[in-house]
Amino acid sequence: MTTDKTGAPTEVSADTDRYTIAVDGQKVGEAEFVDRDGQRIFTHTEVNKDFEGRGLATILIGEALQQTRDAGKRIVPVCEMVASYVGKHDEFADAVDPADDDVQRWLADR
Repeated sequence: MTTDKTGAPTEVSADTDRYTIAVDGQKVGEAEFVDRDGQRIFTHTEVNKDFEGRGLATILIGEALQQTRDAGKRIVPVCEMVASYVGKHDEFADAVDPADDDVQRWLADR
């Protein structure tokens, strides 16, 4: 089990359109996504303000990206937090597709 910077246990769970992170059983953050043709497009990540600074977004995004890769999907970082994460973690470089104009148009047309 992963712990945050305070030592509290965390749990990341997947749902149909988001990953969530819980601390001591309380949901405190989420990373939203949509799937398209073998891609998982990450659109938004948020952590409850009361839990900021504990490394929860990093834990959440890292686990979400690993599960995405394990599922055989490509990562598309539209969300700035996810884009920043993949920019700092080369281990996901081979699984990342750009958030190009085609992706942006597809999202806008949904």
